[in-house]
Amino acid sequence: MDSLSNSSTIDSALPPRILFVTLGCAKNEVDTDRMRALLLSSGFVETKDANDCDVVIINTCSFLASATSESIDVTLDLADGVAAGVRARPIVMCGCVPSRYGGDLPDQLPEVAAFVRADEEDNIVDVVSRVLGMGEAPDAATSADGALRTVEGASAYVKISDGCDRYCAFCAIPYIRGRYFSRPEDEILSEVRELMEGGVREIVLIGQDTGVWGHDLGDGRTLAWLLRRVAEEVRPFGGWVRVLYLQPEGMTDELVEVIRDTPEVLKYIDMPIQHCNGEILRAMNRSGSVDEIRAVFDRLRREIPGMVLRTTGLVGFPGETDEQFEELLDFVREQEFDYTSVFAYSREDGTAAAKMGSQVPEDVKLDRAQQLLDVAEEMGFAATSRHVGECVDVIVDGVEETESGVELVGHAWFQAPDSDGAVHIAEGEASVGDVVRVNLVDSFCYELVGEIVEEEG
Repeated sequence: MDSLSNSSTIDSALPPRILFVTLGCAKNEVDTDRMRALLLSSGFVETKDANDCDVVIINTCSFLASATSESIDVTLDLADGVAAGVRARPIVMCGCVPSRYGGDLPDQLPEVAAFVRADEEDNIVDVVSRVLGMGEAPDAATSADGALRTVEGASAYVKISDGCDRYCAFCAIPYIRGRYFSRPEDEILSEVRELMEGGVREIVLIGQDTGVWGHDLGDGRTLAWLLRRVAEEVRPFGGWVRVLYLQPEGMTDELVEVIRDTPEVLKYIDMPIQHCNGEILRAMNRSGSVDEIRAVFDRLRREIPGMVLRTTGLVGFPGETDEQFEELLDFVREQEFDYTSVFAYSREDGTAAAKMGSQVPEDVKLDRAQQLLDVAEEMGFAATSRHVGECVDVIVDGVEETESGVELVGHAWFQAPDSDGAVHIAEGEASVGDVVRVNLVDSFCYELVGEIVEEEG
């Protein structure tokens, strides 16, 4: 739905400058990076300054109503900047909001020059060229296999799938991203190879439902097979592989074996259960019960010693009783998850749950979310503190100036980048992307303090 509502003409003697704004999850970061790479390879340049750009690309999130509102608010703030005297620049809105709301947007947001759905983002060079009145779009210099990234950090997200076939009653993703499809393995492996050669040291595999990767390719290949292949690609570089967004029913014997026995694959399981009560799960159009989910985690802990667990809890789903909420609260306390994301149910247009009766009042949802967050943090802070005394490898993600001097900031294997806290190192020299050996000497909340282990000799 590449919809153009106005255009601008720029000085053709200068390369057009683009400001990228990304909202939402890591999957959106990957999509933005792909658009950035296409544009930069076509002669455009990036700027971080809204006052010094020719066009703004905003990659939006619409997973929750609050995310949609934020996306629109940020867009309108950018438009207000033009009215307030910042030099005029058109705005291109990409991603989930155009994918979800389609043809309604041009009339509702005349401030936006073009709307680009998630499945149209590979045409971004053409869209921006037309918005800027440049005529025929320049060619993007893609590699032969189509891999194109601009990642400069030590960790990189790699999408292995898009869309979802689960149709959970609370979730709009299938209506935004469409049906599930696995990305072909040759594209994934080529991108991983390119990233590692470019200095990345950790590959994070993501998708709406990573555990079922390959089921639609028709050749019997599975996520476990893919993990082995990705591990082979990162092994010469001493790299790590992390996989996010697994579902309980996707934990096959083969997958458990690969996570346990492949050194490059981190023993980090991210499994969003949403709830543990069987009635609520069925109402959500999900499977399982408290006993079944408990059995999954018991098995994982038994078969993958020392593993780290991240999950997600959703409270206030229509019909959730006090007793059912307390069951979830007790389950999170019992399981002592290392990390738990907490969400209050959001009534999303077009989803099955939005039409259900027995909607839980907003104040009750917020109170339950706070209670669950309190328990999650109690468990998570304790889990983080248990790492004190360990000696671990840390990937350096950044170098920061503090009041007391330069501080290295990185993450260990049990910390997903940008999600789970960090390791702070007050003394030592290293660059972004370096892997340093660190003694963990203290913790605060989800953060850890480390000291670099000096090499002998």
